[in-house]
Amino acid sequence: MRPVLALALFLPVSLVAQATAADSAVERAVAAYAGVRTARATFEQTITNTLTGSVIPSRGEFQQSRPDRFAFRFSDPKGDVILSDGKFVWLYLPSSTKGQVIRAPLTADIEGSIDLVGAFFTNPRQRYTITDAGAATIDGRATRAVNLVPRKGDASFTRARIWVDVVDGWLRQFEAQEPSGLTRKVKVTSFSPNAAVEASAFTFKPPRGVRVVESSSIR
Repeated sequence: MRPVLALALFLPVSLVAQATAADSAVERAVAAYAGVRTARATFEQTITNTLTGSVIPSRGEFQQSRPDRFAFRFSDPKGDVILSDGKFVWLYLPSSTKGQVIRAPLTADIEGSIDLVGAFFTNPRQRYTITDAGAATIDGRATRAVNLVPRKGDASFTRARIWVDVVDGWLRQFEAQEPSGLTRKVKVTSFSPNAAVEASAFTFKPPRGVRVVESSSIR
């Protein structure tokens, strides 16, 4: 008997089942999002800074038109916007930085740092080490929690946990630790795949008197 096969035979059945559950959850999500061209969603977000002990909650609406247009418009803090028009990313956060908007060319690394949902489900087997984190219920929905650890150091997060709906494959929640040390936790409170979106949703006109700061990065 080959050594690898012999080892597999003696692995606890529970470990094999967990690995299968995690892989199945990720495959289900990949298949679900593969057919999404546009989307509308609402979300609740918490950003935790372990160095300062600060916890910043926020909420808002998300719209997307794949492959490269997306818009986060926050209702709390009201007026904050993160938007990609397909060419540039606009970062307008009057709640914390008044009087300016940052504009940066849309590059793969910037897009990946903002569109984490897309990053999670683009070639995940090649990009991440995938392990199971057990079953969980999010807002009454049965989900499977899965850990993702990037195989390379150029990802927009150092590790993440995602909660995938066991029925429809949609992402119900995720938590990602960023290289800066910040932890971002997002719960998707509603999701409408292939919903109608207006082209105007992905355009940004700086308010009068706001200074545009050109940047190569938004981190």
